[in-house]
Amino acid sequence: MSRGTTSRMFRSPLVVVTMLILTWFSAAFLLWPNLNLLAETFFPGGEFTGSAVERLLSSDRAMKSLANSFLLAVVLAVTVNIVGIFVVLVTQYFRIRGSRILWLGYATTFLFGGIVLAAGYKFIYGADGIVTKLVANYFPGMDREWFGGFFAVLFVMTFATTTNHLLFLGSAIRDVDFQTIEAARNMGASDWTTLRRVVLPVLKPTLFAVTILSFLTGLGALSAPQVLGGEEFQTITPMILTFANTSTSRDIAALLALILGVATIAMLAIMTRLERGGTYYSVAKVSAPLQKQAIRNRPVNVVVHVLAYLLFLLYISPLLLILVYSFMDSAAISTGVLALDRFTLENYARVLSQESALRPFIVSIVYSGLAAIITVGGLLFVARIIQKYRTRITATFEYLLHIPWILPAAMIALGLVMTYDEPNPLLGGAVLSGTTVILLIAFVIVKIPFTLRMLKAAFTSVNDSMEEAATIMGAGALYTFRRILLPAVLPAAAAIAALNFNSQLDDYDTAVFLAHPLYQPLGLQIKANTDGGADVNAIANTFVYTVLLMILMGLTMYLVYGRGARGRKRKRPVGRATVMTGPDNPTSGTDSDSFVPSGPAASEGNAPVPIAPSRAL
Repeated sequence: MSRGTTSRMFRSPLVVVTMLILTWFSAAFLLWPNLNLLAETFFPGGEFTGSAVERLLSSDRAMKSLANSFLLAVVLAVTVNIVGIFVVLVTQYFRIRGSRILWLGYATTFLFGGIVLAAGYKFIYGADGIVTKLVANYFPGMDREWFGGFFAVLFVMTFATTTNHLLFLGSAIRDVDFQTIEAARNMGASDWTTLRRVVLPVLKPTLFAVTILSFLTGLGALSAPQVLGGEEFQTITPMILTFANTSTSRDIAALLALILGVATIAMLAIMTRLERGGTYYSVAKVSAPLQKQAIRNRPVNVVVHVLAYLLFLLYISPLLLILVYSFMDSAAISTGVLALDRFTLENYARVLSQESALRPFIVSIVYSGLAAIITVGGLLFVARIIQKYRTRITATFEYLLHIPWILPAAMIALGLVMTYDEPNPLLGGAVLSGTTVILLIAFVIVKIPFTLRMLKAAFTSVNDSMEEAATIMGAGALYTFRRILLPAVLPAAAAIAALNFNSQLDDYDTAVFLAHPLYQPLGLQIKANTDGGADVNAIANTFVYTVLLMILMGLTMYLVYGRGARGRKRKRPVGRATVMTGPDNPTSGTDSDSFVPSGPAASEGNAPVPIAPSRAL
């Protein structure tokens, strides 16, 4: 980091303008809202007070929610790893019949997560759910509230968050050197010994990463506890929402949000320290590609096959039942009957023709589309500057832009609400609270770290000689960026925009704090339809919303990945890693290393380290 690099960077007027805009944005939306949240909690009148702490400690509900959140986070980290490692092994490591079909079933959470998944499980297994009604016909004395509380929340979130294992652990296990496995087996090691002593140690960096993800997902859970937890099991984030809706208890909501943020940072620091204390084999370059291993013990092989297909049924049953019942009439939905004579298109006609029913879907598409375009478009040149010029200034901005990765969505939303509910000089005296813009800003903020890392990786893969040649020929910075660099990274930018678009279509965690009353996104409408008292048409609408969301998300991913990769596989260097693109790799076109943050959560291994979950519960 030399002075010459800094002076050379600021010779370009475009860089100067970009840095000025970036400075304002970082101050207005990344630093000040969170600092103001801290000030409003402990310095409400300009003097320090611990009243918020005292009120929190005296609130049984708040303290119980804290305990529940940490309980859920710890247990979820265990259950998700057990299920996630198992599904990766049966689809990527062991020779299991029908493994491709199994992978498709396990991957349904790519299109079916968040508030949609929680609502789907409630409509199927809840007190008035389809399966519960069917079983109650044969066992009238059964407890119809069996699917609720801690068990239901843990069950749903366990299956919902194994997506990260399929993505990252599945990618890492394919890079294991097959020669080491062969050597272990030739020395007489059993399947279990080979797996425990050879394969899993190589995957430790990625396992650390997905464990962090699982813990943080459980810690900040909102939609699953709200939909399925009931009165007996509520976590921190639902309590933040409850307290934030009352002006007299906003300080407690702010304090809970701060505790959530501190716990997140502490977890990242602890896991990073543990990770740095280990020694891992490098898997960046392999001598021989991994070949699937047959399970030599026949009884164990049978048990693994049975468990794999039982899990498959658990994964696909909500999706299939929702798909089928979206075509059933109201009477069939209310009674749990499944018959061909009840088939109808009335539900789809109602949602697609009635303005009130279609409005939430359109609002979500507009918000998600605008946020995806603004985030990717706004960070294209920023990512190039940070990737090209390694100075203290760019390093500082890179750390600032990663703030949303270490803060929960509830804290970010609450900071925006409490900071911009009155005229503020940073925005020229404008007020954001209660407007349609504040949710769009929040959507952009939460996607900045992921987008920045991915764009940096895309720019790293561009050959610098092309830019140097353009500069020698007298081309300006803007012209070179527009004609040389942008076309080279445009496919990756489109893929990133698609991922951002999909992940925010059914957003609930951010929208519940910031949505305008007249422009309610789909996540809020689905949550309202899960509340007691919702009529049958509202439930049928939710089934239709779910099917439409899956179609839209699947179509988006196909347009970005499927058309260019269908029928062929190819390797291309991206950043410091080489990834396989093609229909078998859902992360094609992205940089594995781009998930490794430059901050405290960085991995010491070469495996991808995801830091932000794609679907929140």
